[in-house]
Amino acid sequence: MAMTITEKILAKAAGKGKVAPGELIDANIDICLCVDVTTPPAITMLAEKGIDKVFDAEKIVVTPDHFQPAKDIKSAELHKRLDEWARRHKIKYYYKIGRAGVCHALLPEQGHIRPGEVIIGPDSHTCTYGAFAAFGTGIGSTDLAAALATGKLWFKVPASEKIVFNGSLCPGVYSKDVILAVIARIGVDGALYKAMEFVGPALAEMSMQARMTITNMAIEAGAKNGIMAFDEVTKQYLDEHLKDKTDYTVFESDDDAEYEAAEHFDCSAIEPMVALPHLPSGGVPITDCAGKAMDQAYIGSCTNGRIEDLRIAAKILKAKKVAIRTIVVPATPTIWKQAMDEGLFDIFYDAGCVIAAPTCGACLGGFMGVLAEGEKCISTTNRNFVGRMGHPKSEVYLASPATAAATAIEGKLTDPRKYILKS
Repeated sequence: MAMTITEKILAKAAGKGKVAPGELIDANIDICLCVDVTTPPAITMLAEKGIDKVFDAEKIVVTPDHFQPAKDIKSAELHKRLDEWARRHKIKYYYKIGRAGVCHALLPEQGHIRPGEVIIGPDSHTCTYGAFAAFGTGIGSTDLAAALATGKLWFKVPASEKIVFNGSLCPGVYSKDVILAVIARIGVDGALYKAMEFVGPALAEMSMQARMTITNMAIEAGAKNGIMAFDEVTKQYLDEHLKDKTDYTVFESDDDAEYEAAEHFDCSAIEPMVALPHLPSGGVPITDCAGKAMDQAYIGSCTNGRIEDLRIAAKILKAKKVAIRTIVVPATPTIWKQAMDEGLFDIFYDAGCVIAAPTCGACLGGFMGVLAEGEKCISTTNRNFVGRMGHPKSEVYLASPATAAATAIEGKLTDPRKYILKS
């Protein structure tokens, strides 16, 4: 029976020779992510059942990230509970304050993501890890509690949908623009509980950091997971980052594997995109919305807070001044230090930006950039729901770091190509 990458990974995790879409399976978990907001409720559930153990202290990765450093007493209590639990169970990979970072940037950077494995986390953007030919998916706190205790979780095998990227990206257009174009076409439920398998020549030209931006936002189309095939770009990244250099299993989709649907995109025709409020599916070309005044620009998050993203923004901001409040948030301490060492902080400082410690922060309306009533923000984050970054009458516009940087300079939605093409 022919299978897709996703089906092969889940078959291996379930100890089966084959699985089919719609089949219910019990899967072994390879990596379990724990974060500050959603892990403490799971700890409480386990305590209520008298369970004070974990299935494997070396297969759990813990980091506070959503509200770190703690923004108030409640978040401090979350951090305290997470800290006490991680220490009590001698969790080997515990990235506490000082080494904590935005989880979906931190885990690949620190070498915890491997092809062919099943990675779960109580955060919807755990689908990011599909960029490494792995199965990554978000779960709730109840499922997290079960997984922490047993090392297993049940899944319904998702049907697969193929997303084909043809052509090549033009200057000023990035992977964020590509995924916004995908979601604009198929909608926020266009891949509901599907495995979005991304392929094509345009994808082959993208860096791992760019690819992670795409799989990160698969959930914004309703997908169970996003996934990409292993190639030399993947191998090079893993060679540089993996903690354990032992062999990993690479799965490829069979040529005759079945897909529920296929969508084709000519990436050479995609322009810089902006997702208008209040859905990620509200993407339009920048030429259709340029000129709208903004109050804030936010460059960071698990979607676009990596070093490549900061370099893109810095190239545009160099020797310029921002016209609006602009917040730059490197996603991990390693990225923070690299940006500083490369002189990017000097560029951001000279431009008038705020540079923050690694945190999810304002992306979920937490802190470090929440919006007041009526304020509008151009953001490199992944969601622009009503009230997502603060007041329910604020507005969030999603875009690439390049578009956010250009907009910060002019104080209104701006096509980044005017800065890139003349530089």
